[in-house]
Amino acid sequence: MENIIIVIAGIVFFLIGTVRLSSSAQNLINARIKQYIKYIVAKPLYGLFTGIISTVIFQSSSASIVLTIGLVSAGLITFSDSLAIILGADIGTTLTVQFVVWHFTEISPLIISAGGLLWLIGKAKWKILGEIVFYFGLMFFGLELVSKSLEPLKESAVLMEMFKQAQHPWISLLMGIVVTGIVQASAIPISIIVLLAHQEMISLQNAVPVIMGANIGTTVTAIFAGIVGTKSARRTAVSHLIFKSVGIIFCFIFMPQFIFVLKNLTGNLPQQIALAHFLLNLVIVFLFIFLLSPFTAIMKKIMPGEDEAVSLWPEYLDEKDVVNPQRALDNVYNEIRRQMNLVHKMYLLGISELKEREGKGNKLFYLDKIVINTREEIVKYLRRISSRNLSEKYSKKIFAYTAVTNDIASIGNHALCIGKLAIQKAQGRIKFSQCGENDLQEIVNLVSSNFEDAEFIIKEPSESRNMDVIRREAEIDIKVKQSRDNHLERFHKGICAPEAGTIFVEMLLHLERISDLCDNVAEYMCNI
Repeated sequence: MENIIIVIAGIVFFLIGTVRLSSSAQNLINARIKQYIKYIVAKPLYGLFTGIISTVIFQSSSASIVLTIGLVSAGLITFSDSLAIILGADIGTTLTVQFVVWHFTEISPLIISAGGLLWLIGKAKWKILGEIVFYFGLMFFGLELVSKSLEPLKESAVLMEMFKQAQHPWISLLMGIVVTGIVQASAIPISIIVLLAHQEMISLQNAVPVIMGANIGTTVTAIFAGIVGTKSARRTAVSHLIFKSVGIIFCFIFMPQFIFVLKNLTGNLPQQIALAHFLLNLVIVFLFIFLLSPFTAIMKKIMPGEDEAVSLWPEYLDEKDVVNPQRALDNVYNEIRRQMNLVHKMYLLGISELKEREGKGNKLFYLDKIVINTREEIVKYLRRISSRNLSEKYSKKIFAYTAVTNDIASIGNHALCIGKLAIQKAQGRIKFSQCGENDLQEIVNLVSSNFEDAEFIIKEPSESRNMDVIRREAEIDIKVKQSRDNHLERFHKGICAPEAGTIFVEMLLHLERISDLCDNVAEYMCNI
């Protein structure tokens, strides 16, 4: 019983280490990933290496594939781009098992100590790096606990006989699928059979089907992520399952030859198991890497439908035009129109969450990242234009466009906040009073009109529409104050639930601020 508890504790440590390592690694690279994303998918080979490297960093193919599905859902990469990345991710995950073969688990306390100290005394990025090293060590410390607790089992004649007997490969395959599906990490069952191999408690014939099952089981996490994603994300998740299934069927058909090759490569059983995991995924890569284009076309026919693609990168900021101020500023103008369109979509998504819980929170977050990135790129582009000798007219435009892109990004932030509050309201099953709902809807209608007019003014400056925005802005300020006073009165009378009050007031403030910023944008665009 003591050994069983230690095995469970070791597996828990491994899973905690894997999850936290992935999270910490994402915190370290998230700020930079957007700078390189357009390069990492330029060619299938680049995508393949991206998948390998990201999985080595996260120590989890599931984390890399879920991240890839998220990028597809956001429209940041295409379905076709994602296929090479998931093939690479499956190669990268084999390194964890190889570490176990190399007895990496034995130095895990040293890794934990070094990472923990750096985490405690380090600053900024060094602190994050220490956290990553700590959780990396914790993964292998968990496996070391499993290894130590397995040693006494060698003394059990019954268990030794059971392990040494040739079991039915389909049962081993199913066991690999089930265990991996539950723990959502193929490294767990495969690392454990490597540890059993170190103790001479399992044969290669028994181990290979478990490895195959673990590789199918690892697709479960991706499928769950794809279900809540876009059509392209679902195609990516299903493609991952197809890749694994075809590769495993191929290796299962040629199982005797596969085992013969492994035995001829090395006489060391743990190394044979690690190589089986690696070669299985290498076979999958070779089966599909040169067929990604036709495979993409087939998957689109099987699972038809297109998602709206939203590029992370500016579509109009051409570096060649920086030398020509007029053309460069025209590019900025077009990019600002695109940025305003994205923010309008964010606003409508946030408002739709108010009316009905539609589960579009993820898309809101992704659009917010795109809007912020667009603002950064526009400001950089304007800075390069301003480094030249410019007329007063062009200088004023640069100043105005800088202010406008900042204001648009701020609108996006407030729209995101409205979406978050709406989700919080839905999850908490919080209801506003009917009077509160009526007040809120009236203000939403006025803000929506200001949004539409501001977007129109960016396309075609209009003094009459600008005056409408100013008039509505004054009306919104009055109505927000009245709504807050009405809410306070309802609260004192016990008509309004206490938990609804803070959400209601915050929503009013964000709507009022969006209207203010729409007014700013309209005025700037009319002035230039």
